[in-house]
Amino acid sequence: MPATASAETTTPTPTPTTSAGIPDQNPIVQGANITVTLKDLKGGEGEPEPVPGVSLTVLKDSDTGEEQGTQTTDKTGRVSIGIPGNGTYVVKLDPKTLPEGVELSGQGETTKTVQVKLASSNFVQFQIGALTVEKASKVSEIIDGTRSGVIKGLLIALAALGLSLIFGTTGLTNFAHGELITLGAITTYIFNQGIGLPVILAGVCAVIVCAIFGYLQDRGLWRPLRRRGTGLIAMMIVSIGLAVFMRSIFQYGFGGSTRTLSEYVVQGRQSYGPIDLSHKEIAILLVTIVTIAVTCIALMRTRLGKAMRAVSDNPALSASSGMRVDGVISAVWVLGTALTGLAGVLLAVQEQVKFQMGFDLLLLVFAGVTLGGLGTIWGALVGSLIIGLMVELGPVFGVPASIKEVGALVVLILILLVRPQGILGKAERIG
Repeated sequence: MPATASAETTTPTPTPTTSAGIPDQNPIVQGANITVTLKDLKGGEGEPEPVPGVSLTVLKDSDTGEEQGTQTTDKTGRVSIGIPGNGTYVVKLDPKTLPEGVELSGQGETTKTVQVKLASSNFVQFQIGALTVEKASKVSEIIDGTRSGVIKGLLIALAALGLSLIFGTTGLTNFAHGELITLGAITTYIFNQGIGLPVILAGVCAVIVCAIFGYLQDRGLWRPLRRRGTGLIAMMIVSIGLAVFMRSIFQYGFGGSTRTLSEYVVQGRQSYGPIDLSHKEIAILLVTIVTIAVTCIALMRTRLGKAMRAVSDNPALSASSGMRVDGVISAVWVLGTALTGLAGVLLAVQEQVKFQMGFDLLLLVFAGVTLGGLGTIWGALVGSLIIGLMVELGPVFGVPASIKEVGALVVLILILLVRPQGILGKAERIG
């Protein structure tokens, strides 16, 4: 990422300190100011590093070119220079003060002009260690699209696995499932940025919160509706109302802006043969694969897993055999919501956090489950991977990026016209 300079307005604050509690060498000036942060991309290899000790000067862009101030970047690569108000300013970087081994890239420009409008952010870029962008080959685009498609497909598969478990045991088509993804992401953000926990620990806490929410959701809403004999269509409509309610709560409490976690935001990719992967992408792949494998093994081998499959096949027979069907369904809600919350956690690490991120992914989750076969665990996995690959490879073959989800949905429709039960689903007689 190139170094950036931003013009912003700040409110009066106590003496600024760094994250370690040490007084800041270059505190942000109260009132209007231009704040510059310099980071070296190192050619895209490894984490960007702050560039300290670089001298920057802000001039008023007028006939006189009046100097507003000169400062040197601190150990975080930041300076903040006060300005009198709106207007056009010039930011000058002294290349002689760059540390040894750090060079400007691009055209090597040391002077940038920025139009400052108070109460809004304005950015100017100094390229340091940035890579020269070249036209990628078709093979490279396919490899990159496949990488992104597999990652997206596995994230969809986690959420689809939870949706498939709930549908298989209760028959409920839960339209609030997307909000469970958002719950995992926003809870991670709260634990991380609000409480100050590391991202990994915040993600673990978020999954636990989601599991508890799944249990309370079943006990407080779905179990009473089941005991009253509420039909599945009526329950589906209830889930739509719950989705709208939760999404409104998220928008009100979290806000409409997009936010990021404190760690793993910008990472350079390293080459592993023909594939380039960042460390967080490798972690996401490992976590999703291990989680899906452990869940599938548990469903096939453990007593609770066998009970879940029995309830899914025939709830009435399971109840007559002495099985506590309500308890099994509650366990399904806990497991399904935890898996979906984990998908939200990983999605927050991979991308950013916003209040409708789960709603944006919901259609693809439904597509993955339906394509693979409703109620089948392996079908949800296979269908989700196909949907993820179709979405990410679509732009490579001419599908506009703004509507890349459409290609996957068209494939879904075509396959269901040929095989309505899905790829791994079983045909059932109706009537």
